[in-house]
Amino acid sequence: MLRVRDDDAGAFEELVRRYEARLVRLMHTLGPSHELAEDLTQEVFLRVYRARKRYEPGAKFSTWLFTIAGNVARNSARTMSRRREVSEVDAPRSQDSPSNAQLLASTALDASGLMPARVSEGSERAQIVRQAVESLSERQRMALMLSRFESMSYAEIAETMDLTPKAVKSLLSRARVNLKEMLQPYIDSGLIPKEVGP
Repeated sequence: MLRVRDDDAGAFEELVRRYEARLVRLMHTLGPSHELAEDLTQEVFLRVYRARKRYEPGAKFSTWLFTIAGNVARNSARTMSRRREVSEVDAPRSQDSPSNAQLLASTALDASGLMPARVSEGSERAQIVRQAVESLSERQRMALMLSRFESMSYAEIAETMDLTPKAVKSLLSRARVNLKEMLQPYIDSGLIPKEVGP
């Protein structure tokens, strides 16, 4: 980022290559569609580029980047809720895409301590877990993504989300409890939870 600050275009391209997929995955979880996730990711990189001259190395670069991403996601959510428009253009997420559905299926259940052998691998489980994660609050989803997929510490998540480490620990604990409650009927008897049904 220091090279980007000095107008090194190659360094900016390297940052985009290094972080783009991670940001799209985060935005995909926080936003309603894959297309919007890509647009929001581009907005994050645009903000990074615009702020390059003011960048001061303090915390880890990824913490600074994900802080910007969280702000972009929240601004987008506010804009969408103000408009209250339902877009017919955005297609539902593809269940075949290499999105985080399969990752969420294993990590969310694993995080909840719910990994019984009889829960089969497959798209049904991935869809149910993805929908359960989507039903969490935005803050819980973001904390879960930063913890599980970015391997950030409580302190780093706290800095990214402008919270205390204790608040992050509580947020992640509530997210795990909520996921366990939503997924328990499916794990116990294969019933699709009402909260995440079609």
